[in-house]
Amino acid sequence: MTTVERTQVFLLPDLGEGLSEAEIVEWRVAVGDIVTVDQSVVEVETAKAVVDVPCPYAGRVVTLHGAAGEVRPVGQPLITIAPLDGGDEPAGHATYREEERAGSGNVLIGYGTGHGGATRRRRRPRLSLAPEPATAGPARGSDVVGATGPTTGGHPAAAAATALVISPIVRRLAREQGLDLATVRGTGPGGVIRRADVEAALAVPAARLAAVPDPHVALAPAGDGDVIVPLTGVRKVIADKLSRSRREIPEVTIWVDVDATGLLDTRAAINAATPEAPVSILALLARICLSGLRRFPQLNARVDTEAQRIVQSAGVHLGIAAQTDRGLLVPVLRDAQRLTTAELAAELAATTAAARAGSLPPARLTGGTFTLNNYGVFGVDGSTPIINHPEAALLGVGRIVNKPWVVDGQLAVRKVTQLSLTFDHRVCDGGVAGGFLRHVADCVERPALLIAAV
Repeated sequence: MTTVERTQVFLLPDLGEGLSEAEIVEWRVAVGDIVTVDQSVVEVETAKAVVDVPCPYAGRVVTLHGAAGEVRPVGQPLITIAPLDGGDEPAGHATYREEERAGSGNVLIGYGTGHGGATRRRRRPRLSLAPEPATAGPARGSDVVGATGPTTGGHPAAAAATALVISPIVRRLAREQGLDLATVRGTGPGGVIRRADVEAALAVPAARLAAVPDPHVALAPAGDGDVIVPLTGVRKVIADKLSRSRREIPEVTIWVDVDATGLLDTRAAINAATPEAPVSILALLARICLSGLRRFPQLNARVDTEAQRIVQSAGVHLGIAAQTDRGLLVPVLRDAQRLTTAELAAELAATTAAARAGSLPPARLTGGTFTLNNYGVFGVDGSTPIINHPEAALLGVGRIVNKPWVVDGQLAVRKVTQLSLTFDHRVCDGGVAGGFLRHVADCVERPALLIAAV
């Protein structure tokens, strides 16, 4: 068999999350270079991020498929590697022969190193006790490596295998935060240190962290007296979800000022008639939103990016933004369209109380299709809130205050509030969004329209 016949072609791996191509930013190697298993060979940019791509083969670079700035489809050739002749093999290269035959176990964060199979399924990371490249070897052999200590008296058996570390995100996170992984207790299979273990270790007082600066991170060091708040737990979940929403959803906010005097009068009349079951302004606003979503179901939806489709929900699973000691939570009232106004009021009161007490199960905090956010309780008039991913819209309500208002051609003092609708422009255009917000505004100003809309 000739060398040409024995070459191995590495295809641009499955990028996941609906991504089908990547642009070559910079090649890390050149034709003729010798590469090892899992050596980074190229930096590519997708619609999501810039990533270094490791090659699962070892040998000599024969061909680079594509130049910087060129877009390559997933599953197409990226680099061609030829096996090394015996005289060309660098010291220690034989240790990679078995891995080369088996294929790399390295996993790109969020991507995988699949080789363009028919189904492009992500590979599961495989465990290995290969040494950490920075301390005991020239290359990574798999996604999980052992961080070993120095040998004693020349005997490798005396080395202290202090940690099993998932690569690369856990090592990078620990390095950037100056955390010694030898001090972290792994809770994964076989004692593997997971990202959650590193984040838990970072929650301890800053005095226990090793102050090892990363030259690649241009962040000012924490000074004396600075308050360090670890981004963990609920706060981290909130941060991740909001970041994903802002990153993925092309959101637009529209707003309108409305005269809420009629709504307040209606609430007073209801509560006077049924004092044993009072309703809140929030419950009435929820009822109005349900009426609007019945007319404009396009906003009770989500975008399925993987399948390239919009999914309109059959039921309205109404999320209510609630500020708690643990952060902003959005408990969900499932199938809220089935509830009467009195039932909505009771459910809202019980749900928000449970959210603030921290007694809601996780299932009650997911699965919403539309969110109602009463930020007026904080004394503000307006906002451009971030959509609760993967929902498509959110109605915000500002504080209700006395303002001059023209009624029947005469200036009067009325109870005025501002309504804002933030929506995903992928699910609808301005006509639908404006129609929904105008319907909500009309019902706030003239609650009798709710009866006509039933």
